[in-house]
Amino acid sequence: MRTYIFIRLLQTIPVLLGITFIAFILMYLSPGDPAEITLRAIMNTDKPPDEAVRELQAEMNLDKPWYIQYTSWLSRALSGDLGYSYQTRRSTVEEISRAFPVTFLLSTIAMAFSCLIAVPIGILAGIKQNGVIDHLSRGISILGLSIPDFFLGIIGILFFSIYLHILPVAGYKGPEYLIIPAFALSASLFAITLRLMRTSMAEVLEEEYIRTAVAKGLSKPVIIRRHAIKNAIIPVITYMGTQYGWLFGGAMIIESLFALPGLGRLFVDAASTRDIMVMQGCVLVFALIFVIINLCIDFSYYFLDPRVREDNVL
Repeated sequence: MRTYIFIRLLQTIPVLLGITFIAFILMYLSPGDPAEITLRAIMNTDKPPDEAVRELQAEMNLDKPWYIQYTSWLSRALSGDLGYSYQTRRSTVEEISRAFPVTFLLSTIAMAFSCLIAVPIGILAGIKQNGVIDHLSRGISILGLSIPDFFLGIIGILFFSIYLHILPVAGYKGPEYLIIPAFALSASLFAITLRLMRTSMAEVLEEEYIRTAVAKGLSKPVIIRRHAIKNAIIPVITYMGTQYGWLFGGAMIIESLFALPGLGRLFVDAASTRDIMVMQGCVLVFALIFVIINLCIDFSYYFLDPRVREDNVL
């Protein structure tokens, strides 16, 4: 187990370095001078003085070659210093710390919606193929994939906020402000999880070891509970784990629609003003989230799939 964990941790190092390098190069090659854009906002002018632009470029290390800029930022990031926002003058760590809980709650609630509803329905649809539940699940999944999340968000605002007056429209003052956004964000995830769980369950029930268990006289509920679900849920865990990471980055539209002060909106605002320190900090956080989630998925395989444990022993 320790060897398995150690190898997986070592594999994350080049992944993180590669993500940060690619993100830095994309920001470096993007049009616009961050120093000039920053001074335009601060001075409220279309043409800031050239001397002020050069001074800010030197402060932001923009006057140095790209590889020096990257290594300088990476060395500071490894020590926990992500710089500061040139718009708000607050540290990047502080900006991210204020935004991360909102996005974390939003993504977690959206994932909970999908997991707690889609997985049981998918299991029932896989057990009773071509039945009423199976046909309904197909219709629901097609509908969930067809409707954009921002449109569901608008419908949720009209119905629950304007007509029924039971949920707030926008902003963030507590978890109740995340119910409609999380529902809208979870629609496509719910649809794919439902279909994947149904398909995986149906395939597992056709395996030879399931037929052997039936031949031994085990009851259908016991077979499903002890053998089928445990094996059928492995690909679902893989998909939901990776999608949980995508929810953090994909929440930009929903956070902007509902005026939520999350990571997605922070990144969009930073990108619009070329606030590079905040942009790089957000990318680093997104990368860490993906790496941690993938590690958790790998560790879950170790406990759910005996083949992984056998290969690790060998």
